[in-house]
Amino acid sequence: MTPTETTVAPAVAARNAVKVYGSGDAEVRALDGIDIEFAHGQFTAVMGPSGSGKSTLMHCLAGLDELTDGHVTIGNTTLDALNDRQLTELRRTEVGFIFQSFNLVPTLTARENIVLPLALGGRRGDTDWIEQVIDTVGLRDRLSHKPSELSGGQQQRVAVARALACQPSVIFADEPTGNLDSNSGGEILDFMRRAVDEHAQTIVMVTHDPNAAARADRAVFLADGRIVADMADPSAERILDTMKSLGS
Repeated sequence: MTPTETTVAPAVAARNAVKVYGSGDAEVRALDGIDIEFAHGQFTAVMGPSGSGKSTLMHCLAGLDELTDGHVTIGNTTLDALNDRQLTELRRTEVGFIFQSFNLVPTLTARENIVLPLALGGRRGDTDWIEQVIDTVGLRDRLSHKPSELSGGQQQRVAVARALACQPSVIFADEPTGNLDSNSGGEILDFMRRAVDEHAQTIVMVTHDPNAAARADRAVFLADGRIVADMADPSAERILDTMKSLGS
C-alpha cells in the first residue's frame, strides 16, 4: 500500500463470531466462528433454515446481543470495547432497525415515531433529509395519524422512515415484509432498494423470502451457525436452489 492509499473499514463486520447458549448437554452453538464483512452502500440478504443463526447474527451485529467470543465492528468502532452508555449511543446514532412487528409507539403520531430516536438523543436531525425521507416513503398525508389508524404497510413505512431519519451507518431489517401482503411488501423493498441506490445506505436484511432477497446485491446463507454460501447478484431462482440444497 502506498502512503496515499487508505483502507476504508467495512460498514459492519464480524470476526470469528461465536455465540453459545446454555452449557453442557444443553449447549447450543448459534454462531460457530463466522467471519463476514458488509460493504458501505450495499444491500445484503441473510438467509438460512430455521435455527441456522441468521437472526442471532443480525442481533449481535447490531449490538442487541453480545458474542460469546469474537468481535463485531461498526465502521472503526469495536462493539465489545464500549460500555453500556456508549453502546446505547452508538445504536441510537449509527444503527437503524426495521422489525417484522413494526415496533411503533402506539400513543405517538407517525411523525413523532419517525423522529423518536433523534428525540431520545436530544437531536433535531437534518430537517431537509427527514422531509425527503417522508416523501420517499409516501407518508406526507398520514403524519398526524397514530399507528392504529394506519394499515400494516403504512406502519412499516413509518418504521422504514424512522430507521432512515437519523442517517445511520447501517440499517438492520429482520423479516421487514413478513407481516405484509405482497403489494405492501414490495413497496417496502422498493423503498429500501432506493435508499441503497440513491443514498448509499447500507442494509443487512434477514429474510426467508427468495423474492425479497433477490432485491439485494448479495445473499449470504447460514446453516448450523456457519456461512455456507455467499452469492453476488442473487436471483430468486438461484436463491431457491441454494435454499433447497440446505433443506430450507
